Amino acid sequence: MTLAIVLAADAPAASLPTRSGERLADRLADQLRRAGADEVRHAAGLDELAALVDAATHPVLVTGADLVAHTAVLRHLATSPVGPTVALVLTDPPGDGHTAVREERGQVVGAGPPEALDGGATGVFGGALRVGVDDLPSLAAAARAAAAAPPVTGPAVDRLFAGLAGRGVLTFAQRVRLLVAHRVGDPAGLAAAEAAVAAVDEDRAELKLSVKERDDFFTTFFVSTWSPYVTKASAKLGLGPTAVTMISVAFAVAAAVLFGTGGRLALVAGAVLLYLGFVLDCVDGQVARYTRHFSAWGGWLDTMADRAKEYVVYAGLGYGATQAGFRYGWALAIAAITLQTVRHMTDTWYGVLHDEAARRPKAVGTAGGGIGDKLNAASNRVQADTGSVSYWLKRTVVFPIGERWALIAITVALFGPLVSLYAVLAWGVLAFAYTGALRTLRARWMRVPVLDTVDATLHRDDGPLARLLPALRPVGPLTLAVVAALGPAALLVAALLTRDGAEGLRWAVPVALLVLLAAGLGAGAAHAGPLDWLVPAALRAGEYLFAIAVGVVGDVPPWLIFGYVFVLTLHHYDLTARLEKRQSAPPLHGGTLGWEGRSVLLALAAIVGFAGIGMATLGTYLLVVFVGSVALAWVVLPARAARASVGLVGAGGRSPG
Repeated sequence: MTLAIVLAADAPAASLPTRSGERLADRLADQLRRAGADEVRHAAGLDELAALVDAATHPVLVTGADLVAHTAVLRHLATSPVGPTVALVLTDPPGDGHTAVREERGQVVGAGPPEALDGGATGVFGGALRVGVDDLPSLAAAARAAAAAPPVTGPAVDRLFAGLAGRGVLTFAQRVRLLVAHRVGDPAGLAAAEAAVAAVDEDRAELKLSVKERDDFFTTFFVSTWSPYVTKASAKLGLGPTAVTMISVAFAVAAAVLFGTGGRLALVAGAVLLYLGFVLDCVDGQVARYTRHFSAWGGWLDTMADRAKEYVVYAGLGYGATQAGFRYGWALAIAAITLQTVRHMTDTWYGVLHDEAARRPKAVGTAGGGIGDKLNAASNRVQADTGSVSYWLKRTVVFPIGERWALIAITVALFGPLVSLYAVLAWGVLAFAYTGALRTLRARWMRVPVLDTVDATLHRDDGPLARLLPALRPVGPLTLAVVAALGPAALLVAALLTRDGAEGLRWAVPVALLVLLAAGLGAGAAHAGPLDWLVPAALRAGEYLFAIAVGVVGDVPPWLIFGYVFVLTLHHYDLTARLEKRQSAPPLHGGTLGWEGRSVLLALAAIVGFAGIGMATLGTYLLVVFVGSVALAWVVLPARAARASVGLVGAGGRSPG
């Protein structure tokens, strides 16, 4: 249940008559209802607003009484999935008493009078915001503080927002694109704004807005040019984002089967299905944005399905290459899934690093400039030059999902699975080297700790054994994680180079395990170094390399090694998806044993000569734990919470927010 409050204090435009004859404040109230608000209240002052907020148990929408906008603008604000607290930000010049805004990476990092931002303003507050439940106490406190402050010119909603931002509340910016939103102060401004609103077809604009504003080259020119038609059709047929996601998964699985089958016709048909599956992968998000049907479950499912589809395709390519007579087809697929997962881990944590740097801009640049400062400035210039050759090169060289699927589809149709796997690995390695080098330099310049701002134990994926190990603080967690990965890497290389079979290397498995466990010595240390955001990726690399090495030494079928690594990626992507959606640990996370616990069990199985049975058993166990955790997190626990909420309301209590 969403409460909306129209704050009319210090807003003379509230009583202006609109084209329909009603007051502007009353029309805003009606628009808020159509935007999804269950209850709309008018507040004559900040103290009254604070009292309403005190009683709220769900997100609150607050608008000034001088806003003229499409109803879709308010609906987008009310349903924005970017974060709990979101503010409308416009590009209009600031009016008298309006609050200027400075934003970085979609986050409001400064708000106040234009002169207070020292020319760094990137927009102006649009007079409307949505405040999440956890931030409601700060909103009420900001309202009371603004009410008690000496009178100043300008609408009260601007003083309220400036006060909220000043309290350090993480606020995301909601920009207006294609639609219209203006703040007005007189009849002439109102008439001009209403004319601008009437000139735009709201539904057509919303359909265009369903497409990401900035996407990668292949997606922009070969998918988004026609995917809105599919989006519109899906909405008319009543297909929600989840249904579209599942159809996309079915297409990818069918493509993988065809790649494994072989034969030119099957490969071409698989390539077509892969392309259509990727189109639907884009459409599911477009349907969500067009219909405004967002959910934590949908976001999680989209993230997990994207990776699962891609890795099932790798499996199809590996099987197809093997069936075509290439001995190491599965080995290439295992290399591809390992490389891509480690890359994704660095991508995720580098994004978190940038977000944290945006929230703490004063920490950026403390290293005194240098090459990191120059790289940052150059990157910003290229990003701002939308549509230029350098812009598209920068977006393409990192090998994003659209380019990966396009490369697979083209190469498998023309040359077959083997060439496709080689192409994916070659471009992936180059992209990893490019992004790794540049991001390392920029991160050293930023000097912003990341892992210390979250549950480091959870995102390291430490188990009981790692938590019991002493902390080797002088060395640092990243150095320990990188050194630890070298042991499994050396064992894997030795096993691959052994001509007479790797069985004789079983004695080296415990040695590699001991080297790997050295990473646990960093579990209790502070992760405050400028490059410690790489620790999760290094730990993933170490665990995957150890599992692969154990599989090779133990003569485990390569398809089983791939399957085991695939299950590990599901577990680790679950953690990153929860990080991106700001969610807590999976319900059964303790049962996953930690990276070191799983590695110890695999080592024991290899030492006694049952590596295959051990890997199959452990992989099956982890898959059962994953499925059980998903069922608990998204079905059982929400249903239980809903029943408890209904019980409280039925008993006359207040429903929890």
